[in-house]
Amino acid sequence: MKRTAVFLLILSTILFCQTGKIKGKVTDNQNNPLQGALISVIGTSWGAETDTEGNYLINGVGQGVFDIKCELKGYITTEVKNIKIRAGQTITQNFKLKIQSIEIGKVEEERLKKDKASNEKKEALMYEMDAMAAPSVSGTGMIMRQEAGDQFNTEEYSSIKENNFKKVTEDPLSTFSIDVDAASYANVRRFLLQNNQLPYADAVRIEEMINYFDYDYKQPEKGLPFSLNTEISDCPWNKENKLVHIGLQGRKMEQGKEVKSNFVFLLDVSGSMEDPNKLPLLKKSFGLLIDALKPSDRIAIVVYAGAAGVVLPSTEVKNKKTILDALNKLSAGGSTAGGQGIKLAYDIADKYLIKNGNNRIILATDGDFNVGVSSTSELVKMMEEKRNKGIFITVLGFGMGNYKDSRLEEIADKGNGNYYYIDGILEAKKVLVTELAGTMFTIAKDVKLQIEFNPAKVESYRLVGYENRLLNKEDFDDDKKDAGELGAGHTVTALYEIVPAKGPAKSDNLKYQAIETKKDAYTTDEIMNIKLRYKEPKEDQSKLIQVALKYSGIPLAKSSDNFRFSAAVAEFGMLLRDSQFKKDSSYNQVLELAKGSKSKDDFGYRAEFVQLVEKAKLLKK
Repeated sequence: MKRTAVFLLILSTILFCQTGKIKGKVTDNQNNPLQGALISVIGTSWGAETDTEGNYLINGVGQGVFDIKCELKGYITTEVKNIKIRAGQTITQNFKLKIQSIEIGKVEEERLKKDKASNEKKEALMYEMDAMAAPSVSGTGMIMRQEAGDQFNTEEYSSIKENNFKKVTEDPLSTFSIDVDAASYANVRRFLLQNNQLPYADAVRIEEMINYFDYDYKQPEKGLPFSLNTEISDCPWNKENKLVHIGLQGRKMEQGKEVKSNFVFLLDVSGSMEDPNKLPLLKKSFGLLIDALKPSDRIAIVVYAGAAGVVLPSTEVKNKKTILDALNKLSAGGSTAGGQGIKLAYDIADKYLIKNGNNRIILATDGDFNVGVSSTSELVKMMEEKRNKGIFITVLGFGMGNYKDSRLEEIADKGNGNYYYIDGILEAKKVLVTELAGTMFTIAKDVKLQIEFNPAKVESYRLVGYENRLLNKEDFDDDKKDAGELGAGHTVTALYEIVPAKGPAKSDNLKYQAIETKKDAYTTDEIMNIKLRYKEPKEDQSKLIQVALKYSGIPLAKSSDNFRFSAAVAEFGMLLRDSQFKKDSSYNQVLELAKGSKSKDDFGYRAEFVQLVEKAKLLKK
């Protein structure tokens, strides 16, 4: 038995010595190493995958003449034929992969442009809308209007049905997901300052306008990701009612804390992106971000037009020139394969995933997906499947005329992300440099609020904004239900307009149930109980925070700057929407509130808000 074992060992050693090896390195055209490339000996089971330095080694290759193939998603597959392998020989075979072409030919591109121009002229004759109006959009959520020069506008916004007042005796609970998006405010600014027109009603999401601004909230206690801040005072636009202000303050990034980042820039370079306020602005914006990142952070660039491709493999930011060169060489052309691009971006982000690090896709586009996975429902389904990998997303919208706001907002919501609109280089600096930590680093996910109103104190209530963030009451305790994410240092603010109770009421079996015996609910100063659920970024089980809000009786003039400025922004939003709840709202009152509550305004954002209100007031005349 022992002799047999020894014989087999000797035989295997002889056979192994008769095999050869193939080694080498795989790079792109700029000699950057490519990780994850698959090298295989065609017709055999021999193969290997490149490491982080692009190196590979195939052991145990038999004697003979073989063809070798090198492939990597986003690159052109390359084959080398007739490689001779002798016993004990090591062959070195390097590969240089070219990026797959993502642009269609010039002839086809010109044809598409002509067809598009022809269709625009035909459609412009069928649709006409006063450019100065602020229409309410319903049904498909698509806004169409005719501009100078027959430029057909196909901007899309989801229809918003404003939250109505709810009776506390019938609906004592109000549940919603937080929203840190700020796209609507920047888009409204674009309408007012660049287009000299009032925005479409459904382009105005009041919660995003409020949350565009930072507020002076107390910092979180040690061990908590955020603090919960509350205030109540008079409602400026309806003196008979009260306004409740709820604010979250996210924990700031700790000084000196090194969090490595793995970014994938997913950039739209289709023909619709050629305008100066699209791809050219995009390049400048991402240049600012690259300058703000750490040398150890990684960046890959994926682009999409007629097809999706990789223009830069994952590269450390210390190689800044290589990254900027790849970015600046981009040009617009072709149709838009957005769905393909998102899939490829997730594949790359997953391949270079940093455990306990920051993994994020940054999608920049006008949202005009028209090739491949094009419908919102298909894209949302794909995002929901991918978000559990721990890869977050930031969506940056650019441009006008064919801007697809509704699509981009939903992609960000379903992809555990945030959404901004870049209307100029200063907004790019705000989002990608000044507020970099809040934009790119998540400190809490699936953040949900549930408010229980005391029917002895509150007759009815209305949540101002957050119409597309509403949740069912049972969703609050369901950890499988997706909700919003909060970035480092970010603030989130929500307002409730409430109607004070005028007499006895009945309630469900909740905290304030003992109405009939006049215990608790009547004797307490509490008007509501606020519950908040959140998860740590890497956890699946939520944590609960709750606090009661007591009636303070503070008049509006004595309320905080936080309260009055957020109220001014909300009132402005209601005027732009021509809200049925605006009651005694006026531009003059908004200006008075805003000017008196500008407080600390280091970057001039609140001063700019005053200018926007004055501009809207003039356009409304």
